[in-house]
Amino acid sequence: MTHSSRPAALQETDRTRHRRLREQGSLERADLDAILDAGFICHLGVVVEGRPLVVPTVYGRDGEQLYVHGSVASRSLVATAPVCVTVTHVDGLVLARSVFEHGVNYRSAMIHAVPRKVTDPDEKLAGLRRLTEHATPGQWDYARAPSRKELAATTLLALSLEEASVKIRSGAPEDGDGPDAALGRWAGTLPLTATWGALVPDPVLPPDITAPAHLTRREGTRHG
Repeated sequence: MTHSSRPAALQETDRTRHRRLREQGSLERADLDAILDAGFICHLGVVVEGRPLVVPTVYGRDGEQLYVHGSVASRSLVATAPVCVTVTHVDGLVLARSVFEHGVNYRSAMIHAVPRKVTDPDEKLAGLRRLTEHATPGQWDYARAPSRKELAATTLLALSLEEASVKIRSGAPEDGDGPDAALGRWAGTLPLTATWGALVPDPVLPPDITAPAHLTRREGTRHG
């Protein structure tokens, strides 16, 4: 499916319907894309041997699919069983006049799907490239490509983005027009931002090997 034919709205299902804080919910596909594009770590929720398991792992988005990476030995990366993937960005604390009204400004996405194990060699290589480029653009062409042995030791799952839920909270506390406004206490938000730091070379790296431009230009830039 091309970007031009992608649905503009998310499908609302029983699992994605916003039942609480509905005003923070979004059915805009563009919001889902933006949340996924802003990060590269997700939490994969599965049931293994009757017990819930939530695993952090890297991901990459490619059109209507989310690729999730792991080891062939990982019990969590099991195809054919329903999973739930979440991605969350914290944008700040909401500090109200009362503790009850405190909150968090955030952007979150929750994806429900039955994963498909990627076995086609070409798709697997393309999916791993997407994963690498999603986190660090330019790195796939710079670093050595995976060997056959490394590819065999890697599991790649593809998840449809068809069933997803998005929630976004932004702005000030909501008790400014209530009785607590008369308390005379400060209220507002404490923003949180993440910034890439200075590159730290491997201690055994020869001094004449310098970092490539696609890495140095990310130093000091904002993440998320």
